[in-house]
Amino acid sequence: MKTCILTTNTYLNHDTGQGHPEKPDRVTIVIDHLKKVKSKNLIWKKPAKFDLKYLALAHDKNYLNNIEDSFPKQGLNFLDGDTIVSPGSKEATKDAVGSILTAIDGVMKKDFNNAFCAVRPPGHHAEKQKAMGFCVYNNIAVGAYYLLEKYNLKKVAIIDFDVHHGNGTQNIFYDNEKVLYISSHQYPYYPGSGAANEKGNKDNVLNIPLNAGTQSHEFLNAYEDIFRKLKEFKPEFILLSAGFDAHKDDPLAQINLESK
Repeated sequence: MKTCILTTNTYLNHDTGQGHPEKPDRVTIVIDHLKKVKSKNLIWKKPAKFDLKYLALAHDKNYLNNIEDSFPKQGLNFLDGDTIVSPGSKEATKDAVGSILTAIDGVMKKDFNNAFCAVRPPGHHAEKQKAMGFCVYNNIAVGAYYLLEKYNLKKVAIIDFDVHHGNGTQNIFYDNEKVLYISSHQYPYYPGSGAANEKGNKDNVLNIPLNAGTQSHEFLNAYEDIFRKLKEFKPEFILLSAGFDAHKDDPLAQINLESK
């Protein structure tokens, strides 16, 4: 089984300012560890350029225009209190999306079986018309629309195991019966959404709220409901929003998953 790692150095140029938790080290340390894995089944790739029309499937055109105008010539620009862009963010944000689309192309063409995209900025808090929570473009949402549009898939599932609820992804697909959005997350917690009664207008959302202090075994038990929903939905493709901040050593949350 071949796995592709998709990444690019442009993430280093997405400057969020001194002391910001969403910093280049987040991706650098992942890449450094992956480079230690010696396997002929591991392929490394950089993202290809993509048609920007796919951004407009997930985001409002006025929002995209505003974002395009927000990248500063120098210094930093605050899109909200947490979400900051710099001159290098323009290329980094596009490459983050491009990594997901390049990964999808490779899987669909059977160049490799699966892929891991080590990118920043992240995406799952970005709503159709709003940047927030360190996120500018909703990378995974653009990927789901890419599968529906380019490959004519009828059923795509997104599983989001970041410790925070992916309010942006839920917002974008709340009325879309072709996309199942599933999230396990600490609740109540930032960004405030993700209650169990938020089910989508097409019964296409499953939220698994977890209490602060949840341990690994409790987390894994909660995934039984997720597997049942997946079997019922029968997706043709599964995308993972892979935030690793539910680990017990993460300072920003209180879910206590352990490495194995």
